[in-house]
Parts: sequence; structure tokens; C-alpha cells
Amino acid sequence: MPKIKTHKGAKKRFKITGTGKIKRHSSYTGHLFLNKSAKRKRNLRKASLVDKADEKRMKRLLPYS
Repeated sequence: MPKIKTHKGAKKRFKITGTGKIKRHSSYTGHLFLNKSAKRKRNLRKASLVDKADEKRMKRLLPYS
């Protein structure tokens, strides 16, 4: 069997936790911050986990992590 290539875009955006879940950063953090509240901006800083429905697809992109 040939080796599976890691998806380079996914490698830069996601990290695998110790329990095997996939950690991601929030979207909407690039620009247009004047019309976002301070509370919303503060919460966007935090990382969250990839939804369980998408986890299988993400793990296929990151086969060796």
C-alpha cells in the first residue's frame, strides 16, 4: 500500500489533541472588527473543536497525526 499524503492546508490549520479530537481556530477574525462587539472578538480568540460530523473527513486529511 502506498503512503497517504497529508493535506498541507489542513496541517497548517488543525491540531490533534491528546484524546484524538481535532482543534481549530474560529473564522471571522481577519478584518472588519469595528462592528464586532468586544465580547464577540474575545470569544473568537479561543480555539474550539471540529464538529463530530466533520471529524472523520478531517482525520482523512491528517493521516499520520
